[in-house]
Formats: sequence, C-alpha cells, structure tokens
Amino acid sequence: MPDDDDSPISAQNAKRLFADWKAAPAIVLAVSGGPDSIALMWLAARWRRTLARGPRLIAVTVDHGLRAEAKGEARDVKRLARALDLPHRTMRWTGAKPKTGLPAAARAARYRLLAQAARASGATHILTAHTRDDQAETLLMRLLRGSGIAGLAAMARQSERDGVLLARPFLHVSKSQLIATLKKAKLGFADDPTNRDLNFTRPRLRTLMPVLAAEGGDTRNLARLAARLARANQAVEVLVDGAERYLALRDRETSRPGLRAGAKIFDAKIFEAKIFDAEAFVAMPEEIRLRLLKRAIDRFGHEGPAELAKVEALLAVVDQAVVESRRGRLPSVSQSRLKQTLAGALVSLTEGRIRVEPAPPRRSRAG
Repeated sequence: MPDDDDSPISAQNAKRLFADWKAAPAIVLAVSGGPDSIALMWLAARWRRTLARGPRLIAVTVDHGLRAEAKGEARDVKRLARALDLPHRTMRWTGAKPKTGLPAAARAARYRLLAQAARASGATHILTAHTRDDQAETLLMRLLRGSGIAGLAAMARQSERDGVLLARPFLHVSKSQLIATLKKAKLGFADDPTNRDLNFTRPRLRTLMPVLAAEGGDTRNLARLAARLARANQAVEVLVDGAERYLALRDRETSRPGLRAGAKIFDAKIFEAKIFDAEAFVAMPEEIRLRLLKRAIDRFGHEGPAELAKVEALLAVVDQAVVESRRGRLPSVSQSRLKQTLAGALVSLTEGRIRVEPAPPRRSRAG
C-alpha cells in the first residue's frame, strides 16, 4: 500500500489486498453501509471482475434493530450491491437487547448472523472492513483492560469463527484511504452517529488519538506494535504446542512404563480429560503453563472461554500445591489433592498428575 494515507486504493493494490481469497468458492462481504464497508464491497466487486474465475461474492447487511435509520441504510446497500451485480441479504437481530454490554452483545450477534448467512450461501469466508484505525483502537482497548500477549495482538488477518473463516483485508489500510477511494468513485455512505457516542469506549478513545499521534502513537505505529505482538504470540504458541506434546509423551511413559518407545495406543480417556505430569508441568516457564492450562480448560469446560485473570489465579494455586508438597507441608505430590472448577472445567491434582476434565453439572437450587 502507498504511504500516502489520503490516496485512493488503485485496482492493482486492491488485487493484492484480496489475493489470498481468490480460490475461495464464495465469500460473504459484511456491509453495514458505512464508508469502510462500502469501500470493501466496491473494491471487492471490482477485483472480482478482473478474474476469469473467482469466488461468488454475497453482500450481507446486519440490522441490529437499534436505530430507525438502519432499515434505510440496508436498502441503500442493496441498491448499490445490485448496481455492482452482487446478491444482497439483510439479516436482523431480533429479540430483547441487553441494557449493559450492548456493543459486545451486538458484535456477537452480528458475527453469528454473518456466519449463518455464509453457511446458507455456501461461503467459506466472511470479509470485514476493519481498518488500521480499528486495529489501533482494539490494541488500546485491550491494553487498558490488561490483556496478555494474545489479546494485545489485536485482530488477526484471518481467524475461524462459528465454522467459517473471518478475514480482514484492510488491517494495514487507513480509514482515510478508504474514504478517498469512495470520493474518487463518487460513492456515498451512511454516517452512524454511534461512532461518535461518547457513552461507548471506542469513540472516547478516538478523541485521544490526536494526542497519542503527537507523541508518536499514531495508528500506523500502534498497528505495527499489534503485528509484532502477533508474531511473538505465534512463536509462543509453537512452544506451547511442543510442551503439550512433551507432556502427553511424559504422561504416557509414566503411566505405562513397560510401553516401548514409538508404540501407538488408544485410550478413550484422553478424549475425556487432559492430564499433565505435575513435576514436568511446574518445571516449564509460567507463560507456557498458563497457556497449557487455559487450553485444557477451554477445551473441556462448558461455560465458554476462561478469563485470563482467573486462569492465572488458578495456576498460582496449582503451583503452590506442588511447591508445598516438595517442602513437606503437604503429602508428597503423588498424594496431594486439589480440586477446583473454572469455566465449566474441573481441575484436580492427585497422584502426581494434573487433570482437567468437564465439571459435573451444577446442582439447581430447590424451590
């Protein structure tokens, strides 16, 4: 992309932006009617026309039912989609809306409805118009909430969600470039006033961006930081993968000492729980232990992803139990017992092994 943030996106640059998805059978374009998503639809349609063979494009608008203007904006998107020879569908978020946490609930509903439309259309990907500006804001929001490395990596260029791939081709593109592109194409777009509503976190952060930019914290540098943290996170994940394989091998060897090296076995229990040798587990770096524990809880728990802070607290309890057993304050590691639940998973320490499995259902209160 050119360094000039006010320059329109050329056809050649658009080709590079969308190149990763030219082999997809069909793609849903998430188009709200705002400038970013209108630019996404227009650029994607122009890119598709340059291909002899390429994916079907389906424009989808989600009406959250929160603003009276949303229906008209969806109709405007439909008219433009028709002019671009693209099918269009409007999905509606119906039912009661929460009084608190509305942005997060709306976002979850939006992705759920987009995934539903993708599956119905045979699309493997959903493309959204998140920009470099959005990436910088996401990094700041997560920084203020005390996120770990994975959270500070902000939004990934591509990730899986609800059975489809969520892709963001504009993460290194500024919002001003997309607006310049629309101006050159003489295309209008909707203005959502909630983007300026200071009752919400993102609009409040936007008011700080000029001050941060004056100190060197502009969207380009913040997005670059997110990319570097994403790179570091990927490296740590590779180490966690290796640690997980090592612990699985360690558990197999300690639980079956007579098994020859390289022998393959089938044990139905490995699908019911994750088991770590306690001594080998606590010898690993804290970040590796933390991620191993969170992976296991998220896999076997039934109450959604575990909060990082709660996993950190639980890890400290597990570590302390092992350490105290070494100091003689508790029975040996092979005899000490610990049981705690988190996010629908039961974590126990017994007979020298840390076990993570689904927690039993909660007892309902009588009466």
